[in-house]
Amino acid sequence: MIAPAHVAWLEDTGEVIETADSREAEIWILKHWDNPAILSAWATHFRQHYCRDEDLPDLVMDTGLTNSDFLTQIKFPDAAQAPGPSTRAGDFGEILVADFIEYVLGYWCPRHGRYEERENRNVPSNGTDVIGFMFADKEPSLDDELLVIEAKAGFRPTKDNRLQQAIDDSGKDLVREAMSLSTIKQRLLKINRDEALRVGRFQNASDRPFKRTNAAVAILDDDIFKEMALVEADASQHPNGDNLRLIIITGTSMMDLVHALYLRAANEA
Repeated sequence: MIAPAHVAWLEDTGEVIETADSREAEIWILKHWDNPAILSAWATHFRQHYCRDEDLPDLVMDTGLTNSDFLTQIKFPDAAQAPGPSTRAGDFGEILVADFIEYVLGYWCPRHGRYEERENRNVPSNGTDVIGFMFADKEPSLDDELLVIEAKAGFRPTKDNRLQQAIDDSGKDLVREAMSLSTIKQRLLKINRDEALRVGRFQNASDRPFKRTNAAVAILDDDIFKEMALVEADASQHPNGDNLRLIIITGTSMMDLVHALYLRAANEA
């Protein structure tokens, strides 16, 4: 599996933050810069989450819009009108985390339909943010792993502790897990039945046990990262606390990057 070039911009700092309940949150950094070739490829990869390029001509037909205007006005969250900007930030964070677990950590991370099937472009998708699957062998194994992730972006000043919010929402994922898996399976059935049926490995833990790992991820602008009281985060009440991973991803001028990526994704379609 060849990783998109922008994934190489994600680097492990080797540093950690110790939370209030003595857990370690690992710190990664997104070292993005003005490389037109990489940004263009990233924009294409990003756009596919909302609309496959092969579907775009039929979707644009009869609208009277250009490809760029269709994506900007119909598919992508609004750049200015609330809650569009926060949905943009949240989508960017989720997609970045999905890329991270698929291309850096090696999980299978299907995302088909999560963003392209929205009826309201400005309303975030329901369900668990990101799910990754790891298969130890061809046959079901106790070492097979389901990674369930809650991701929270923080690119503007806020009083909220994004890591704590990710932890709290992660604690609810066990209840939502069955519905999220069923939704992923149903979406995949539209494009690849064999891949869809792979999800079934994780739909009955009682009969076919597997490892379940949760992760809470905060994706933060550097300035927000410096000000946010991340050390106050507390996961002591998490229902899967023994198998909980805490991750922080930081980067400079993150909201500017988000808007620039959406703009490029639209203009280069």
